[in-house]
Amino acid sequence: MNAPKSDTARWFSEEVQPHESSLRSYLHRVFPSLPDIDDLVQESYARLIRAREAGRVSYAKAFLFTTARNAALDFFRRRQVVRIDGVTDLAALSVIEDRPDAAETVSRQQELALLADAVKTLPERCRQVVTLRLLYAMSHKEIAAELGISDQTVKAQLAKGMRRCADYLAARGLP
Repeated sequence: MNAPKSDTARWFSEEVQPHESSLRSYLHRVFPSLPDIDDLVQESYARLIRAREAGRVSYAKAFLFTTARNAALDFFRRRQVVRIDGVTDLAALSVIEDRPDAAETVSRQQELALLADAVKTLPERCRQVVTLRLLYAMSHKEIAAELGISDQTVKAQLAKGMRRCADYLAARGLP
């Protein structure tokens, strides 16, 4: 979906820019050692606009914050790369594998697939609320504003969704 430039500019100024100060606060709070927030914010904007042009953005704010978090994590991953030619004694390197083993990974993937199936069975409004809360980590107030519903409705739909998901998982042998 290739939106006209004026539409993209309008969308950006109305849907994205109002969240810049809260995005910067979030990044400072979650990643205090990040050296250049400005570059990260600009990278996040670029990724967001590309994603919108590809038709993958439903909720601009949630997508922006998730994109910024991922860009920050990418930065830290790149910074941790060790040049192999700069290491003289490979035996002296202490490498600790902190990733789960294959069985644990498969088990987690199966559990996540079951959870995704459980969420898919929820009624539309309930599924929207659960998705915004769990996947995009939006607050009750943000969800209410995004969906145009009351905080009480958000709480009720979230409770209903969590209860139904728990029942779904329990029926398939998961606690």
